[in-house]
Amino acid sequence: MTFKAICSDIDGTLLNSERSLSPNLISIVSSISPEIPFFLASARMPAAMRHLLQGLNRPKEPLIAYNGALVLDAEGKELESIPIPIHLVEEIVLLANELTLHLSLLYGEEWHTLNEDYFALREIENTKVVPSWTDPLVVIELWKGNNHGAHKVMCMGDAAKIDALYQTLLQRLGNQLHLYRSKDTYLEIAPKPISKATGLKKILDQGYAIEMNEVVAFGDGYNDIDLLQQVGWGVAVENAFPEVKAVANEITKHHKEDGVASTLARIFLDKK
Repeated sequence: MTFKAICSDIDGTLLNSERSLSPNLISIVSSISPEIPFFLASARMPAAMRHLLQGLNRPKEPLIAYNGALVLDAEGKELESIPIPIHLVEEIVLLANELTLHLSLLYGEEWHTLNEDYFALREIENTKVVPSWTDPLVVIELWKGNNHGAHKVMCMGDAAKIDALYQTLLQRLGNQLHLYRSKDTYLEIAPKPISKATGLKKILDQGYAIEMNEVVAFGDGYNDIDLLQQVGWGVAVENAFPEVKAVANEITKHHKEDGVASTLARIFLDKK
């Protein structure tokens, strides 16, 4: 089958061990026809994704941010925006504060967190974005006035405390929230109705003569499962979780070994 588009997760999939784009990947993507769109789909905020599109020489591409809670077209216009309701955000904040966990609130291009702690500094290094140092309870009051919630809530800290928060939220709000644990010290919280697959479909429906089964997608985490299942060719990197590999059509090399570049070269450039 001829594939007409590419969709890739970022962390643990597209980026190498230095959390950057490898020269080989940049070269291969640059060699693929610009008529084949390259969509990034990530839990990241838009500002943490745009510099990667620039690096791939694809600055004018749509973005699937916050696991699909925010979808932007090539000009940065919102195609979809589904935040976590503010009353649920407030409940999450209070629970996280009780456990003394790092907490970040994200909406659109806003990233709010209280302290310049280890986790905040690591996120700054990884994403190239600096947050607003604001008390989450102050942010909640502001967002209540603006009548919106969070596209993502991110909690980080001691693995046992993160597990305790996860179990509590799963029991109380599991039917209203997506709870992703990319690491035992991370918990990413998203609105229930969305996924990377819903974000991709929204983009394709808004201006591309491309069907979901004409897309090649790459991923490694639980939040990539739906995406890999719904496209024409789902590819898991070697370091992916077993559950992700189980639904993939293909398992490529480790993200540290340029697995995405290897598969792209074979499918789109006919290179072995």
